Amino acid sequence: MKEQALLEPYKERNLSMRNRVVMAPMTRSRAANKHKKPEKGLHDIYYKQRASAGLIITEGSQVSEEAVGYINTPGIHTEAQVEGWKQVTQDVHEKNGTIFIQLWHVGRMSHPDFHDGDLPLAPSAINPEAQSYTPEGFKDTVTPKAMTKEDIARTIEDFKNAAQNAVKAGFDGVEIHSSNGYLFHQFFNATSNTRTDEYGGSIQNRARFFFEVLDEVKKVIPESKIGARFNPSLNGMFGMRMDEETIPTFEYIIKKLDDEYDLAYIHLSEPFTDVSEIPYAVKSIAEHFRPMYNGTLMINGGFDQESGNKVIESGNADLVSFGKLYVSNPDLVERFKNDWDLADWDEDTFYTPGKEGYIDYETHKQEESVQ
Repeated sequence: MKEQALLEPYKERNLSMRNRVVMAPMTRSRAANKHKKPEKGLHDIYYKQRASAGLIITEGSQVSEEAVGYINTPGIHTEAQVEGWKQVTQDVHEKNGTIFIQLWHVGRMSHPDFHDGDLPLAPSAINPEAQSYTPEGFKDTVTPKAMTKEDIARTIEDFKNAAQNAVKAGFDGVEIHSSNGYLFHQFFNATSNTRTDEYGGSIQNRARFFFEVLDEVKKVIPESKIGARFNPSLNGMFGMRMDEETIPTFEYIIKKLDDEYDLAYIHLSEPFTDVSEIPYAVKSIAEHFRPMYNGTLMINGGFDQESGNKVIESGNADLVSFGKLYVSNPDLVERFKNDWDLADWDEDTFYTPGKEGYIDYETHKQEESVQ
């Protein structure tokens, strides 16, 4: 077996990992209970099965009821949810795993059905013209409520409380979901943020909300245990549109994080779609942002074993996160190590309740025993 960059230990500044394979955060919609809490016999097994990853980042977990935007997603804002997550972290730690929770607010990508008829919150009253996955199926999004200063202050406190709850639940750290067209990303982007106060207009103003949240979160958990996720070249998804200030905005954010903070990592996504015809887009995110960031850089977006090894060997990333491959391969690290075949995933069960397509994917050894 040849040496692989993905399987090398990573010990640098704020992270110590037995390998560089990260389980990416993925919405799986399995918290089908009135408390929106992780379910014993489901979530704990799912994450424990994948504990050989160098790091697990959980599915996005809402920081408040206002933050909800999808059915059956777990939260981290109530005692019941904290208790549910405690079982997950305990089981992962029993397998010597490391697990961060992703803190999430979907902003305008929600729907009044989740909020007793109230409008979802956003930086500005601009409809993303997308669809929200509600208890009654997909519904068209609506024009959201532009957040007041009081809404912003309350949301900042929600993230702080969620991070405090994550500590109570036994998580090793938190990731702030600042990506993929959700609330922070909506503030960053000039096409979704048309505010004229201190949270809009200039690049610095549009990034202000994120940094205010970060400054509060680090009061309850060391910044060395905080990660942040960004998707700089997102275009078309959830109504997000790039313009000439999009990439400079992310350059400002990442340089500021490098200069003034000491995070566990930044987690970047390669473009989700073909952006070759978009003049403002960056086609190779890791390559572009690596020179701007001296801390740990994690990259995501369609990587496999070969390309994951290559991006680390090139020096453009330190860690690689894998999504769909982790759905169907709980022993992904072992499969990489032994060059075993990878199992295919079933997209029909990505977001359905119950065990099927969630905790019933077998390890390679289990597959061999059946054969």
